[in-house]
Amino acid sequence: MYAFTGQAHFPRCIGSVARPAWLLAVLGLVPSALSAAAPPLPWRDTPLARLEAFALIQTLNSQILASSSATRSLQDWCRAHALADRPQIVARPLPASDVPAGAGIRRNLQVGAGESVRNRRVELRCGERVLAIADNWYVPARLTAAMNRTLETTQQPFGMVVQALSPHRQTLAAKLLWSPLPDGWERAPARGKGAAGSAQPLAMPAALFEHDAIVYAGRQQPLAEVHEVYQRDILAFDEPQLPDVGP
Repeated sequence: MYAFTGQAHFPRCIGSVARPAWLLAVLGLVPSALSAAAPPLPWRDTPLARLEAFALIQTLNSQILASSSATRSLQDWCRAHALADRPQIVARPLPASDVPAGAGIRRNLQVGAGESVRNRRVELRCGERVLAIADNWYVPARLTAAMNRTLETTQQPFGMVVQALSPHRQTLAAKLLWSPLPDGWERAPARGKGAAGSAQPLAMPAALFEHDAIVYAGRQQPLAEVHEVYQRDILAFDEPQLPDVGP
């Protein structure tokens, strides 16, 4: 069962959680970074393209929420949408936080003040595409020595490294950071002829949605708390062509 903090409000936000300023700084998620437009993907700015983008974002969002492994969901997505010749997720290291795990993280992980909690921050990549940025606070004492060594020395994603522990996720919060459709779009006046949209590229921000979750071992022992920000490269393929649908 998923536990969402905050008020559920579709489609803008599926739960939300207040995040301390230090964590925003660690993740590089200052507000300007969330809203700044990145170079356009090969999508036109039309009402249909916006609907398609919204549907795809929510499809991946739902798949991750329903899965025991975000890495596996991203790998399946990468393969289905041909984002790389080799559809395998790798965890490219980023500078880890030098800020100690706070009381909230330790409470969620059920560890005392003196127990070791490590931070691992990575880009989850499929080929050259950055699909997510993940910040992971994990308890090394609950992993094997081989698992700890793999996390420290390789680019394997956390979820794959701990597979032998039968991991599963409990979502704490899920939030849509950008919607292709403006608030109240369904109540807007009917558009006349010639208002089919623009031939200009559809501008998307770098970050599309985010998840906070606890990763548990098979017997409900917390292994890690993760914060994942899913990136615009999940849509780095040609704009779909909606097939004709019969009556």
